[in-house]
Amino acid sequence: MSDENIDRRRALKVLGSIGVAGPLAFAEAQQTQPPKTTHEKPSQPATDTKQGQPSQPKRRFFTAREMRTVAVLADDIIPRDEHSGSATDAKVPEFIDFNLSVEETSPETRTAWRGGLRWLDTESRKRFGVAYAAAREAQRHQILDDISFPNGVPQGVPQGGIPPELRYGAAFFARARDMVASGFFSSVEGFKDLRYIGNVFNPNWKGCPPAALAKLGVSYDLMTRRAQ
Repeated sequence: MSDENIDRRRALKVLGSIGVAGPLAFAEAQQTQPPKTTHEKPSQPATDTKQGQPSQPKRRFFTAREMRTVAVLADDIIPRDEHSGSATDAKVPEFIDFNLSVEETSPETRTAWRGGLRWLDTESRKRFGVAYAAAREAQRHQILDDISFPNGVPQGVPQGGIPPELRYGAAFFARARDMVASGFFSSVEGFKDLRYIGNVFNPNWKGCPPAALAKLGVSYDLMTRRAQ
């Protein structure tokens, strides 16, 4: 699993580009609206200026135990590297928790997530005697390697090439990987990983690099002649 981090991360960039409605709704939900101030009821001065401890994000769907498992799983899928932070740095667990809490999410999807997390714990206890989040990294990756198709996606996912006893876990992991990628690559951390800089003016654009043109078998001279 650890040897596949770079290739896996590149592949997840494609998955993460699918759908932006969820990330946008999640971002809006994180914003707090200040109370309106009117002439009849002006804002009162603060009586205590001491800074309290930052509060933990409020869970909307997962239990505390499930949230810990989601966080460990998300970081196993997208760990921190030299380009950007991890899935938990990008608040992917909170993103998933929010998406599962909204009324548009079907009961079947919620059941699949809770059942999948329970499957991970059961499989980890069967193999190593501890829940998934308490297992060592190498042990967790051993489970994920068996359900994540490290050598390529077989025909008929998740049925083809997966033993019957692992098919439920493989189906869940495919779902979890997609949502982790969607959350990460729509976040600031994901933008860093993609090196996305937005609409920035470039005064020195010199066209497509020659190596890319050669790979495509085209040239500016050829395109100019066709346009004439």
